[in-house]
Amino acid sequence: MHAEYPRDLKGYRGAWPDPKWPNGAKLAVQFVLNYEEGGEQSILHGDVGSETFLSEIINAVQFEGARHHSMESLYEYGSRSGVWRLLALFRDYEVPITIFAVASALERYPELVQVFKQERHEICSHGYKWINYQHVGEDEERDHLRKAMDIFTALGETPIGWYTGRTSPNTKRLVAEDGRFLYCADDYNDDLPYWESYDGKPLLIIPYTLDVNDMRFVNMHGFVQGDDFFTYLKDTFDFLYREGDTSPKMMSVGLHCRLAGRPGRAAGLKRFLEHVKQYPDIWLCTRAEIAHHWQAVHPFRRT
Repeated sequence: MHAEYPRDLKGYRGAWPDPKWPNGAKLAVQFVLNYEEGGEQSILHGDVGSETFLSEIINAVQFEGARHHSMESLYEYGSRSGVWRLLALFRDYEVPITIFAVASALERYPELVQVFKQERHEICSHGYKWINYQHVGEDEERDHLRKAMDIFTALGETPIGWYTGRTSPNTKRLVAEDGRFLYCADDYNDDLPYWESYDGKPLLIIPYTLDVNDMRFVNMHGFVQGDDFFTYLKDTFDFLYREGDTSPKMMSVGLHCRLAGRPGRAAGLKRFLEHVKQYPDIWLCTRAEIAHHWQAVHPFRRT
């Protein structure tokens, strides 16, 4: 029975490989900015009702068959204000980031693609729509993957990374099956990348984070002030940096345009950027850069 258990609970077994980060860096620090505005659930997008997830409305109730003006407006803050504030902040501190972009959202604001490119940020596919795929059929999920990539191609972009966020049991297998992606971020189970294989097709997993993530501003018992966010970011960074003396790791930071883009929260992020920029022996990078580095230093090996 143990041999058939489908989960890997052991990972690197406490003996993490040396990532050999560029220039001997003690820590790779990677920021993700989720762009989902215009891809959330809405009857305007062919859904049965309004969005309920990740907004200032705690325990939001879906309005079936109707628009939810407040929810739509809260999401719009991300595209109208938040994304610009955060892009300016990363520009000021010269930090490259990865954009988890929902394809249908970016399709409704195509000008942002050129802005992301000009800023030299990576665009990673965040799926076709910002919905929960747990009970979506395999064929429909596969179709959504293809629709997402058709949109990115039309926008002149070819993502090498994938992150659904609200996955189904089929998600990673479908990503590997498609064959166009070097990495997938739909796991939260390690501090370093690792390889998986689906029907003989390798897929690099670069784990993401839900704790070092501004979503905790809209969760019960989560972050309240910008200082809360800064303190948790700093404590995470400082601990991993010390570990880097003997076992270098990766730190991910998750952001959302409509959440961290609010001034009081952006202030905490700014303090953290000031903190990390004091350290010359860290690697501020995109997920694509991590993926290419890992592929070169720790290539997939069949076992």
